[in-house]
This record gives sequence, structure tokens and C-alpha cells, in this order.
Amino acid sequence: MATARRDGAPPCARGSVAPPVRASVDVSLVVVVHGGGASNISANRKELVREGIARAATEGYKILKAGGSAVDAVEGAVTVLENDPEFNAGYGSVLNVNGDIEMDASIMDGKDLSAGAVSAVRCIANPVKLARLVMEKTPHCFLTGHGAEKFAADMGIPQTPVEKLITERTKKHLEKEKLEKGAQKADCPKNSGTVGAVALDCRGNLAYATSTGGIVNKMVGRVGDSPCIGAGGYADNNLGAVSTTGHGESILKVNLARLALFHVEQGKTVDEAAELALDYMKSKLKGLGGLILVNKTGDWVAKWTSASMPWAAVKNGKLQAGIDLCETKTRDLPCLQ
Repeated sequence: MATARRDGAPPCARGSVAPPVRASVDVSLVVVVHGGGASNISANRKELVREGIARAATEGYKILKAGGSAVDAVEGAVTVLENDPEFNAGYGSVLNVNGDIEMDASIMDGKDLSAGAVSAVRCIANPVKLARLVMEKTPHCFLTGHGAEKFAADMGIPQTPVEKLITERTKKHLEKEKLEKGAQKADCPKNSGTVGAVALDCRGNLAYATSTGGIVNKMVGRVGDSPCIGAGGYADNNLGAVSTTGHGESILKVNLARLALFHVEQGKTVDEAAELALDYMKSKLKGLGGLILVNKTGDWVAKWTSASMPWAAVKNGKLQAGIDLCETKTRDLPCLQ
């Protein structure tokens, strides 16, 4: 397992990054983002991925610094990633067995547990924005397929032709998958890309957002964890906010996001909570993945059991980002301090 750290501790033995324990309970602005648990990221893409994830975290933090809410920040950060072809969400979503795009997203406000989600949407450039509209403009939590697309039209969201969301890289990815493995098997614990963000704002409110194109070569209509509240993410001001990534079917079975927050509720640190939740999924189902978590006092962690997980965090005007085990790059953002 890998953990991201930002406290100058010795090199980590597990895949995780976590800050030092805070001495104060004063609210600090925090944004953490992830770009999906990945089997591997090619060397020629790593810098593009690192730049994209840092750009998303910076955008979210800018929104918080300007007085925006945690919901505004996670929506803004995820929108940046949906617009970036290097990530499996929005523009750049992977293709299903028919070479088509079906996207899922969800968002949640920890202040009152308001939530919105969409699944299997096709002609929407930014599913996370549609998920927020479901949360704020309907009495429902979840819309899917044609119903979600009709709602988008009613809300004035322009349709984006599917071909505009497909990239040459995703076409080649599908071809390679079909040649190598044939149809995706439901019992195959395969990693998939997802994007997500969590944030803590100046009012002490928490939020998460998660968005994905799903698994390459998936069956038509397949929906994973990303739009499912409690699995793909969760936010509660009394506990924290989580966004997850990895093998969707495994994440659904253990309700990974809420499981991590259960451990926070039991008094565990964010690092311990994330590790316990991910270890349970791996031991029970052999499912690999990752998550980002921030608690109500601003402690945060990025942890993964997959080979890598692009992540970035901004707190106190300091940006940290990484992709692989124990790799963290830090830089100050003077204009945001």
C-alpha cells in the first residue's frame, strides 16, 4: 500500500501520503484531488498527468481562497480533470464494448448530506456539473441514462457529440483491450481510472466529487462505484470527506468511502482509516484501488494499493503532488498563501 506524506518523514514503505498531526483545530482550507488508481502510467504521460492533477488542485484551492464553498471547490477541481484528455472522465473517458462513452459522476455536501449523481450519460462534457444540478434542482439523488440527459437539456446544458469526447488514445486503448483480453469479466479485479476531489472550506464544510468513464471494454449499461454515494465517495461535516478510485465492483461491495469514514468515527487517524478500509477490500476481494480523505480539522491523506495513483493537495498555499510510491513534489503557491 502506498501513502503520500508531507511531513519530511523517512521514505514510506506503503503507498500513502499524509500530513503531520495538527496541533490546532482551527479550520484550514484544504483541497485534495486524485486522478485514478492505475496499473501503470507510461513515462511519456507522467509529466502531463502530474501537471493536470496539480492544475486541478490549484483551481479548487483558488475557489476556496476566494470564499467559495467546499462544493464549489470539488466541482471546479473535477471539472478541470474532466476537460483534460489524460484522465478517464469527461473528455478522455474510456470506451465501452461498442466503442461508445458512458460516464458516471457524483457529488455530496457534508453540511446537510445533500447529494447528486448521474450514470451512463453520453453527450455531457462535464458530468460532475450535472450531478450537482441533480443535487440542487431535483428532489432526487440519482438520475441515469436518458432521464439524466433529458434533465440536462431541461437545465440548458448543451449536448456535446460523443465523437468530441473520444480521443485517439482511448480508441487504441479499447483495441488493445479487445485483442489482449476480450470482453471484460465481472469477476476480474481490474483497476480503472477515476477522478475525484475532497475539500474543507472556511466555514468548516466538507464535500467530495467523483467522476469517471468507467472500465474500458465494459458491457453497455455497466455502472461502477463512482456515482454511488458511500462507495465512490461520501461527505459528512462531523467526520470527513472521501473520494475513491479503483475496481468499481470491489468498491461497491465494501462501500469503501463510508467504510473509511466509519474508522474515522471510531477514532482512527485519517491514515489509519484509509489503510484499514483499503486493506479490508484487498483481503476480502483482492480489489485494488485508492482514496483521498480529509477530516473536519483538515488532516488529509492520499492512499492506494494499486501500482500508482496521481494525487495533489493544497493547504496553506503549499502544493504537493505525486504519482508513484513515495514520490512527492512540493512547491509554494505565493499568490494563494
